[in-house]
Amino acid sequence: MTEWNRLLALTFALWLSLGAGVAPAQPSANDPEAQNPDAQNPNGPAATGIAPETAPEGGGEGTAARATPRSPEEEVAQRRARLDQLFGQLAQRENPSWENVQQEIWSVWARSGSPSMDLLLVRAARAMEAGEYELALRFLNDLVRLAPEFAEGWNKRATVYYLLEEYGHSVADIQRTLALEPRHFGALSGLGIILERLGDKPGAMRAYRRGLEIHPNLPGAAEGVERLAPEVDGREL
Repeated sequence: MTEWNRLLALTFALWLSLGAGVAPAQPSANDPEAQNPDAQNPNGPAATGIAPETAPEGGGEGTAARATPRSPEEEVAQRRARLDQLFGQLAQRENPSWENVQQEIWSVWARSGSPSMDLLLVRAARAMEAGEYELALRFLNDLVRLAPEFAEGWNKRATVYYLLEEYGHSVADIQRTLALEPRHFGALSGLGIILERLGDKPGAMRAYRRGLEIHPNLPGAAEGVERLAPEVDGREL
């Protein structure tokens, strides 16, 4: 592997560490928190920081309040509203807390709404971190089959395919990721890296620039644009 290829792999590994490590851990059966539904529910009040709607059971003052469950549509709307808020903050180039905002976006992306699907993502992430890419791929194959609308399943599988040097499969999964989550700056960064490695410099430039429109501080993207500009500028993009 050349020095340049090692640099590309290192950059892609950065996104792996950012994205794969934020999936919610699942409590074991012996964990006292396992009996707490909010501890297991990645979309519960503990995860979002938003108190659930409550209604008094007996109508009298001092009675216990119970949560009013939200519909799936309400959950999706709340998730989208939270992402819109975070992306608004991320778009501020001079925001000194952009890394925290970036990490919170990864955390939202890592929650599918299903504890069992989230567990598959956690297991895949652990396999990836251990270098067991074929095992991670098995988990992710199940994940994208069972939850095809969960963008992060496709994104993680794209990362595994990249690490296995199966670039065509990786690009195909990145395209699925972006169809589901067009603002996925991690997928755009990965796409730029792969296209640059394959020699498609105009395509890589487009991916980097699109990533910077969403995330002005996107690690590696400004450097990619600067690196490719002498050869790509002047061509139709």
